[in-house]
Amino acid sequence: LPVSSRLAFDEVFPLSAMKEHNTKELLKHLVKYLPESEPYYPKDQLTDRSERFFVSEIVREGILKFYQQEIPYHCEVIVDRFKEDEVKDLTRIWATIYVGRDTHKSILVGKGGKAIKQLGIEARKGIEAFLLTQVFLNLNVKVRDNWRDDEKALNRFGY
Repeated sequence: LPVSSRLAFDEVFPLSAMKEHNTKELLKHLVKYLPESEPYYPKDQLTDRSERFFVSEIVREGILKFYQQEIPYHCEVIVDRFKEDEVKDLTRIWATIYVGRDTHKSILVGKGGKAIKQLGIEARKGIEAFLLTQVFLNLNVKVRDNWRDDEKALNRFGY
């Protein structure tokens, strides 16, 4: 039996996100249930997040793309320095990828630094597309033993 026959719903929308079946109709109906309020941000402000946040997310995206299994889920990316040079139309970024174990560090760095270099190249391309400027990106990998279980580390990383 479908769930809708066992529970009381105001409306039921069978849909397929993959085939985009009924997704637009669902969104139209959801809007009518949203409460009206003043805008949270000015119309010209797209987000409340900083450029540093997006840079760290672009690096994290590269980690998810290039590394398998648990490695991406045991990493935290912190932008240490972010320096814009308007004369040279260049942004210099220094970021640290924190991992919980030495084995994770060796996997991220790769043999002869090959893996971290590839990550840096791909992340730099994404950051340049986002910032619309040339980027110098310096990535470092540091081990912070069991940072996911360390309250101070979690606070420092913004959790």
